[in-house]
Amino acid sequence: MEELEHTCPHPRTTLTEPAIFASETSCDCRAPHEKLSITQARRGTPVDRPVRVYADGIFDLFHSGHARALMQAKNLFPNTYLIVGVCSDELTHKYKGFTVMTEHERYEALRHCRYVDEVLRDAPWTLTPEFLEKHKIDFVAHDDIPYSSAGSEDVYKHIKEAGMFVPTQRTEGISTSDIITRIVRDYDVYARRNLQRGYTAKELNVSYINEKKYRLQNQVDRMKEKVRNVEEKSKHFVYRVEEKSHDLIQKWEEKSREFIGNFLELFGPDGTWKQVFQERSGRMLSYALSPRESPCNSPPRELSPLRSPSPPSPPARWYNARPSPPTSPKGASASISSMSEGDEDEK
Repeated sequence: MEELEHTCPHPRTTLTEPAIFASETSCDCRAPHEKLSITQARRGTPVDRPVRVYADGIFDLFHSGHARALMQAKNLFPNTYLIVGVCSDELTHKYKGFTVMTEHERYEALRHCRYVDEVLRDAPWTLTPEFLEKHKIDFVAHDDIPYSSAGSEDVYKHIKEAGMFVPTQRTEGISTSDIITRIVRDYDVYARRNLQRGYTAKELNVSYINEKKYRLQNQVDRMKEKVRNVEEKSKHFVYRVEEKSHDLIQKWEEKSREFIGNFLELFGPDGTWKQVFQERSGRMLSYALSPRESPCNSPPRELSPLRSPSPPSPPARWYNARPSPPTSPKGASASISSMSEGDEDEK
């Protein structure tokens, strides 16, 4: 009998395209699918096909906790083909509650996770042996906290008993319930945010009064932001003025010290000006005490032939001398009589 080769799909080697959706049969391989133990799978056997690991969930508001769980499932064995089952809206609303994202949005979110090789839509709430056989699933990955639902204390109990369960670790501090709790707690903040972004009160299911209140709060917040910006700019301006003032004062001090030093160097007790003044005073004193004499044998000054000697000045006449004004009437009469006598003598 001819031995059949395994034709199971292999893990993705490129991340340029999203993961595929599982078909009706999921795996068309007709080769016998032997059951593996965890020890065998971790050793890398079998070598002719990948280890098919299944992880299921709701994956509403897909977050880092979901991604980390799928990363752990993908890295359980050296050659892992990860199949992710996503439950439909009908099953989720029936057994768990309403979701934020629709089933199609959740399917697409899982397709674009790098660790996922295949997405199984409308996954069952409870895994049956027929389902595991149909999709040739070797192991099921999930956190080991008992998951009570659909009238069962743990929906993975029979998987654990069959030795097909591989636990993963939960990420603390992040979950879909935590995210929804934050939104509900800060509902007013997000309602105001979306009103500001253009959503209508009807779309947000907000009453008329609350809408006006939120819009007024948004205006107040905008005014606060403007005031805060003005304060920041003012602080920055004051800081720049202080910095410039410090620089100017520093430069002024440097110039002042330089000016004072130059002044003292010039006019100080031992300055240059004093030395110059002393030197000039000494020269002037020496000239005053010993004037220069003209030589004895110097030739007499000759008149220029071109210039004629100036005529002698006429003798001073007596009438040119103006008498001083009299100090009294008697003096005035005496001066007049003397002037008349002089005229007569001249005649």
